[in-house]
Amino acid sequence: MEECISVFDMLKIGVGPSSSHTLGPWRAAERFLNELKAENLLDKTTKVKIDLYGSLSLTGKGHATDYAVMLGLSGQDPEYIPVKNIDNIVQTIKKTHQIKLANELMIPFDAETDIVFNKNFLPFHANGLTFTAYLMDVTEYTSTFYSIGGGFVVKEERVNAKKKLVIKCAFPFLVENAADLLQYAITENKLISEIVYANEISMRPEAEVHNELIRIWETMLECMYIGCHSEGILPGGLNVRRRAFDMHQGLIGLANYTNPQEWLETIRKTEVKFRQILKWVSCFALAVNEVNAALGRVVTAPTNGSAGVIPAVLMYYLVIENHQAGEKEIKQFLMVAGEIGSIFKKGSTISAAMGGCQAEIGVSSAMAAAALCEVMGGTPEQVLMAAEIAMEHHLGLTCDPIGGLVQIPCIERNTMGAIKAINAAELAMETDAKNAKVPLDKVIDTMWQTAKDMNSKYKETSEGGLAVAVNMADC
Repeated sequence: MEECISVFDMLKIGVGPSSSHTLGPWRAAERFLNELKAENLLDKTTKVKIDLYGSLSLTGKGHATDYAVMLGLSGQDPEYIPVKNIDNIVQTIKKTHQIKLANELMIPFDAETDIVFNKNFLPFHANGLTFTAYLMDVTEYTSTFYSIGGGFVVKEERVNAKKKLVIKCAFPFLVENAADLLQYAITENKLISEIVYANEISMRPEAEVHNELIRIWETMLECMYIGCHSEGILPGGLNVRRRAFDMHQGLIGLANYTNPQEWLETIRKTEVKFRQILKWVSCFALAVNEVNAALGRVVTAPTNGSAGVIPAVLMYYLVIENHQAGEKEIKQFLMVAGEIGSIFKKGSTISAAMGGCQAEIGVSSAMAAAALCEVMGGTPEQVLMAAEIAMEHHLGLTCDPIGGLVQIPCIERNTMGAIKAINAAELAMETDAKNAKVPLDKVIDTMWQTAKDMNSKYKETSEGGLAVAVNMADC
C-alpha cells in the first residue's frame, strides 16, 4: 500500500548541522522518553546510556550527534529551543555530570562514557542508535532507533509502522511514484500543487496548512537573513570562514532595512545581470548552510545538509523572476518541492549514509527544479522533467565531509545544487515533454541502484574521498 508523506514531513524545522545525525537522534531521544513514560519507567530510571553505530558514530562528533541526544533527553524541542541556549545546556550537562531527563528527573550522566561511539554498523540501516535505561530494580529498558534521513526516525519493525501510517492516512490522491502523480494531474486537470493541497487539507484544516507553509518559508527567509548578516569562523576546528556576509555586502552595499521582509524588497531593487544573479543565488545558499553548520535553525529540505538549495531557488524566484509573487506562489513552490521529495524518499533514499550526497543535494535540487518550473508556468509533465534533469546530473555524487563536519564540501555544494535546479527548470520549460527520453521514476530507480553500488567510504563515513585526501592540518 502507498505510504502517505506530508509536505510537513519533508520540510521540517529543526537545528543544524544534520537532519540524519542531529535532528534524527534528537527525535529518537524524544521517542525513547515517550516510551519510558508509557511504560511508567521514567521515574524509576537511575542512568541512561546511548550507543551510536555506523555513520552516526563515524561522523557523530562533527555532526553534533552527542549534542542532539543530550538535548533530546533533556526534553528540549528542536523546533522551538532558542539556539543561543544550546551550548550552555550541553556544557552544563558536561560540567555537572548530570542530566534532567525529560526536564523532570535529575540523574547522573557522563557524556564521555554514557555516549558510546561504536564503529560497527547495525544490519538494518547505517544510522543506528540504542538507548538503555537502567532502572531501580536493576533491570534495563532498551530501545533501538534508525535515523533514515531528513529527520525521519523508525524502529526496525518498519513494515508495521507503515501499516499504521496507512491506516490513519486519508489522502484522496495516493502517490507512490511520479507516474501516479502525473496521472492524477492529467485526470483531474490540476496542477501538481493542487493535487498536493487536496491531500494536505484531507489531514488538517486549510488555515493550518496555510499557516504552517508560511511558517516554513519565514524560517527559511530568517535563516538566509541571519546567514547574510553573520561573519566570523564556523565551529568545529576546520576554521572555515563564513562567506555569505562578504558576498552579501558586495551585492547590497549600504542599503537600509530592518527585517527580513524589508531585506527581500530591497534585493528586488538591486542590479540583476547574470553574474549578480549567480552571486545572489550562491549567497542565499551559503547563508543557510553556514547557519546550519553553526547549529542554527533551518528547514530540512529534504535534509539539513542540503537545506540551502530550496530557499535559494525560491528566493531567486521572488527577488529576480517575479516581483509580484507572494504567499500564493510561496505555498505553491513548497508543496511541489515537498511532493517531489516524498517520491524520492519512497523510491530511493534521502539519507547520505545510504546513498551518498546524491540523496541530499541531488534530491533537493530536483525538488527545487520542479517547484520553480511550476511557479514559472510549466506543465505537470515539464515539472517532473525538471526534477529528472536535476537529479540526472547529480547521480553518483559522494558524501565525504572533511572532519565529519557539514562544511566542506557541503556548504558550497548547496550553491551548485541551486544553480543546477534553475538550469534544469529552464531546460524543461523549453522542451516539449513528449520528447523526454528519461522518466523521473527511471532516474529515481537508477539513483537507488547507484546508492547500493556505491562504496561505503563515500556514504557519510569520512573514510574516503576529500575526507581522507584533505585532513584537519591542511585546513
